Amino acid sequence: MGRNSQNGRFEFALDLHSGVPVYRQLIDQVRAGIASGSLTAGDQLPTVRQLAVDLAINPNTVMRAYRELELGGLLETQQGTGTFISDKKPERKTVERERQLGQMAGEFAARAGAAGFTLEELIDRLRELLPRPTQRR
Repeated sequence: MGRNSQNGRFEFALDLHSGVPVYRQLIDQVRAGIASGSLTAGDQLPTVRQLAVDLAINPNTVMRAYRELELGGLLETQQGTGTFISDKKPERKTVERERQLGQMAGEFAARAGAAGFTLEELIDRLRELLPRPTQRR
């Protein structure tokens, strides 16, 4: 999911059997890419039309995801040049951030548990997503 491919572009991957709406998967993958550092400020995302073709989905679905990410301050669309990861950090109050993170962690743990994974397995997999320090030789 969402790693940079050989051509350096961010790759989206849909799971059509997950029960999660496609537009939500797109939003979650952009947010995860930003959180993991595989997407950084100024990175360009595929155009609505290109992503719709690549994933064989309705362009309105892509537009809905991009619009929601733009309203959340994570994307900027520049007419004629494309859609980019914003360099503005979304401002949220600490209490709201803590509440949101707690809710997300709880939902994620519940989904993993329902799929038969232990909390330890989930934590180990999350640790694998941390950027590795580069080895100097």
